[in-house]
Formats: sequence, C-alpha cells, structure tokens
Amino acid sequence: MKELEGKTALVTGAGQGIGQGISFALAAVGVNVMVTGRTELKLAKTVAAISERGGKACASTCDVKRKDDLKRIVDECIDHFGSLHILVNNAQEVPNGLLHDVSDEAFSAGFTSGPLATLRLMKLAYPHLKGDGCIINLASTAAKRWDMSGYGAYAAVKEGIRSLTRAAACEWAVDGIRTNVILPHAKSPGLAWWMEKNPEEAAAFQASIPQRRVGECEQDIGRFVVQLCSDGSRYVNGQTIAVDGGQAHLG
Repeated sequence: MKELEGKTALVTGAGQGIGQGISFALAAVGVNVMVTGRTELKLAKTVAAISERGGKACASTCDVKRKDDLKRIVDECIDHFGSLHILVNNAQEVPNGLLHDVSDEAFSAGFTSGPLATLRLMKLAYPHLKGDGCIINLASTAAKRWDMSGYGAYAAVKEGIRSLTRAAACEWAVDGIRTNVILPHAKSPGLAWWMEKNPEEAAAFQASIPQRRVGECEQDIGRFVVQLCSDGSRYVNGQTIAVDGGQAHLG
C-alpha cells in the first residue's frame, strides 16, 4: 500500500506472536517499525527478520507497566525515525483463573499493563499522531464467551481497553486520529500454551470457529491491521472488530 510507505509505527509486545506478526505485516508495506517488549533477544530477532525482508525496524526494551518506559520508547521512536503515525497497543499481562484464584497482584498487573498502559501510551503518542494518525488497540472476545468461568478478570481488563478506544475515537477524531480495537484469535505462544494445557476445551474452541482454524499472526491479524491503517479504512473509527474467523457475536 503506497500510502503507508515511509510512515512509522510503534508496536508493543513485538518480540513474538501477534505483535511480531503485526510488525512484519506493517514493515512489508514500507512502514518503519519501532518494536518494543521486555526481552531484548526476542526483539532483536524481530528486527533481524524485518531487515532480511528489506524492511526498516529498530528495537527498544520496555515494560509497559512502567510509565517512564512508555515515555522513553515514544521519545526514542521520534529520535530514530523522526515521526510516529501508527500506535499498536498489544502488550498485556493476563490475569487468568477463577475469580477466587485471581490474586489482587495478578489483577492489578493486568490492569496496569492493559487499560492503564494503553491510556498512557495513547496520550504520549497523541501529539505526534495529530493530523493523520491511527491507533490500534488489542482486546479480546473473552467477554463474549459462552462460559465466562475462569475468564472474568481477563475480560474485565480487556473491556477497559475497549472503552478507552471508543472514548479516544470520539474525542480525537477531530484531530485527525482514528482509534479502533481488534479482538484477534491467532497462533501466538500464549494461545498455543493454553491449547496444549487445555486440549478438550481447545478442541471445542476451535470447533466453534466457523472457519475451523485459528488465525495466523502475520497473514490474518497483521495484514488486517495494515488494511485498518490504510486509506481504504479512513472512515472506520471507534469500532470493535473481531478478527476471529466468525466466532464472536458482538451484537
């Protein structure tokens, strides 16, 4: 997509899984990508893979729970590439488990790494995104599950991200910033681990997807993010979009 060539994206949690897939897809259409995450080695592998494909990327370690880290990665992105047009909030610690089993610490970490980090990073990126910016936040279809047992805390923090997305879309559209949230199913390491640990539930989960498969991080999720950032989606704002093969009913 020619209109994205030379633009710059910042992607959190880009050392593996969905964040990496989104980074690959953006770089493939000429977007400069700042990849961030907690593990330097994983980020280096993402940057190396993008470079081997002819794309441009740089990396910076970041713990999204740390406010100073978030400011630093935005500053480094501007220093390195000179601009910021696309923000992808992907990194998230997940508070899984039955309500009686979820500790205050786990829920607090889920909130801090999810809604709070998303809000902080959106606000830090806002001055740079004004005019022609695009924010993609990642949430989950967990709140739409047929059985919420074991997913209440996880869904709660992800629903907070959806609410912040809608608010930003309404408040910042006048400044030329579009904000949307996607609810992806993809073969991330986290989902692979869950499917291995819960084989019966995983089989039922996959059977409930009309397309009968879990998505690919780059080809299914990443390429959709590219489309959402392109001129072809310039009138899409404030939307929650399930990229999940048709499983979720959002009505």
